[in-house]
Amino acid sequence: MAQTAIREIERKYELPAGVAVPTLDDLPGVAVDPAADVFRLEAVYFDTADLRLASHRITLRRRTGGDDAGWHLKLPAGPDGRDEIHWPLGRSSRTVPAELASLVTAYARGSKLEPVARIRTTRTRRRLRDDAGEVLAELVADDVAGEALGREVTVSSWSEIEVELAGGERELLDRVERRLRRAGVRRSAHVSKLARVLGDRLETDRTPRRKRSSVGTVVVDHLSEQVETLLAYDPRVRRDEPDSIHKMRVATRRLRSALQTFGTVVERESTRPLTDELKWLAGVLGEARDLEVLRERFESEVAATPDELVVGPIKARITAHLAHQQAEAREHVLEALGSRRYFDLLDALDALVDAPPLTGDSRRPAGKALPRTLLKNHRRVSRQVSAASGLGPGEDRDVALHEARKAAKRARYAGELAQPALGKTAKRFAKDMEDVQEELGAHQDSVVARGVLREIGMQAHLAGENGFTFGLLYGTEKERADNIEARIPAVRKAVKAARRRLN
Repeated sequence: MAQTAIREIERKYELPAGVAVPTLDDLPGVAVDPAADVFRLEAVYFDTADLRLASHRITLRRRTGGDDAGWHLKLPAGPDGRDEIHWPLGRSSRTVPAELASLVTAYARGSKLEPVARIRTTRTRRRLRDDAGEVLAELVADDVAGEALGREVTVSSWSEIEVELAGGERELLDRVERRLRRAGVRRSAHVSKLARVLGDRLETDRTPRRKRSSVGTVVVDHLSEQVETLLAYDPRVRRDEPDSIHKMRVATRRLRSALQTFGTVVERESTRPLTDELKWLAGVLGEARDLEVLRERFESEVAATPDELVVGPIKARITAHLAHQQAEAREHVLEALGSRRYFDLLDALDALVDAPPLTGDSRRPAGKALPRTLLKNHRRVSRQVSAASGLGPGEDRDVALHEARKAAKRARYAGELAQPALGKTAKRFAKDMEDVQEELGAHQDSVVARGVLREIGMQAHLAGENGFTFGLLYGTEKERADNIEARIPAVRKAVKAARRRLN
């Protein structure tokens, strides 16, 4: 049975006692249904005993009543959005469907999912429509009674308003919010009903970092953000969502890069085993991601080739070669994400963030320490690019350019880490290094693509097919790489300019 997933974009507001729900009749271009739908909903929320889901803004519930009764898993998707995955109620009211439980594996890691809260809601819903009668959004007023379950049961009640987009644009949410504010209604301080019921059982710390912060604080904040990103993309990778493997791989690389770059801040020897495990995970994800990129690249190039130059079953041959490898790579990813090794890595990352092995240097002011780190990374990029430019065409230059690309990527990640403390200077440096990384990355992509094209072309030849088109594609890739190599002097100038802008 397939899961049903929708993107929910909504905002939640406190409804103070004695304040009536605004009618919104005065919003231009919006008509409010005169009759309201009233529902009585009851939801039981499931989590681990230590609330691992809720602490990451994830809710998993079994709800009865209303027109969408069933199991609902909500995953964060931006400031106003969440991806809501539905599953039928089924017979059991206390056992989470395996299909949903698997999506929160990275959070639960074998811990039991059990009831942690019960919320009863009387919901009054009105739909907002455009002039043609199409639904733009829903305005709901909820009277809520909640119980936090556990050794001690706590009870709370309140009223709130939710505005959820249907067919409207995000600017409608802004217009509705301005109208609500005029009526004395303000944004809720809680991301969900569950968060409000659980209260101080949940801990949050979102203190912005500035130049006065220590470099250790800035680095650990960055590590925490990347761990959160890695976890957030785990269920999306399991669902095979577009670009999810790429995003999870990037988070893994950023974590490893930060530990390597800031080894004088977070004790290097203590984290060396962790960087090795991050390299393993990035490699597993990279295998699948690289095949995705290659397939998209080849399909695009074949589509752009004139029909008279496409000789033989080119697309079918490419698909046959890569599809099997992609299927195997995905199996490897899912095996890795279900392994004890992966859970141990996640536990180690949690421990790193909770109790980082900071050095004495970690107490230095971020505003003084981070610029030095950026300069050090810049020097590494400059050396690598200069070394590559001194080599003639061939494999040695290809390898040198790839090393320069990796240095630029590491420098870019350092700039991104420093941005909360250094602001525009770090942001500009990260962008400069990203430009270098992308230019050199395009060269490496061509090197890899040529190797695969040669392999597929040989298979086609041995099968008695005409290899002309594969030779043509190979030549196109070679020309692309040659053009990039011709721009190496310009890349060197760009690297020098990035140094001047660091001052």
